[in-house]
Amino acid sequence: MTIFSVMRRPKWIRALILALVIAAIFAALGQWQLSRAVTSNGPSLSATTETVEPLTQLATAGGPTYEDQDGQMVSATGSLVAPDFSIVSSRLNGGVEGYWVVGRLQLDVAQGSASSTNAAVALGWASTLSQAESVVDQLNATSTFVSEPFVGRYVGPDGTSPADPQGKTSSAYVPSGMSVAEQINTWKDYSDTDTVFGGYVVAKTPIAGLTTIDSPVPQRTTQLNWLNIFYAIEWVIFALAAIFFWYRLVKDEWERETEEAELEEAYAAPGPGSAKS
Repeated sequence: MTIFSVMRRPKWIRALILALVIAAIFAALGQWQLSRAVTSNGPSLSATTETVEPLTQLATAGGPTYEDQDGQMVSATGSLVAPDFSIVSSRLNGGVEGYWVVGRLQLDVAQGSASSTNAAVALGWASTLSQAESVVDQLNATSTFVSEPFVGRYVGPDGTSPADPQGKTSSAYVPSGMSVAEQINTWKDYSDTDTVFGGYVVAKTPIAGLTTIDSPVPQRTTQLNWLNIFYAIEWVIFALAAIFFWYRLVKDEWERETEEAELEEAYAAPGPGSAKS
């Protein structure tokens, strides 16, 4: 009797089918874990960032900027606030270093509200400091701005700028990073009851006198989640174990039956003293 003859028995065929079903389930779970292990944020996902979403639906004022929010095109209706316009240095546009003119967008809120919701905004790029200063002076001299839709790309904040030797209150100080926390410190009537979004918005259309800021579609990298890869390997091992467990049971029965057959054959064989007289 061979092990293959045992495998062909109905009960072990049924057991094999069950083991294959279990192995297939484990393999499917392993494939699912593997698909979750690879987080692709490449160009195929970037197309979704170009669909303009309301800023208030994408993010929460007072909260951080999450990865799935960074780079999203947004819209917000509100008014720019004077004299809260300022300059940020060391801004590249087409590989050329220059300056941003930035400001405060106060979103429209319900009448009678004691607090305001705000967003830091980058309004345009200038190649020289004098050009940026000229635009800032004009904007800060404007008494009121008409409330209108503001469209741009929502971006996570930069870190704070290096310390100014003369102190950040000096008139010559120009920060080199677009830090929302740093911007708040320059806003004149911003109170503790007001809120601001964690990221800032890069204007799609620049203010008059400035150039459009380069704001390309975000190209996010592919990341591996090694914990999920480990889980996927575990499920593959479980699937192989289900088949091996079936094989081990078949082999155990074959070995037992073979041993019993050998014992029966040994008992049935005539002993040395059993010869006929």
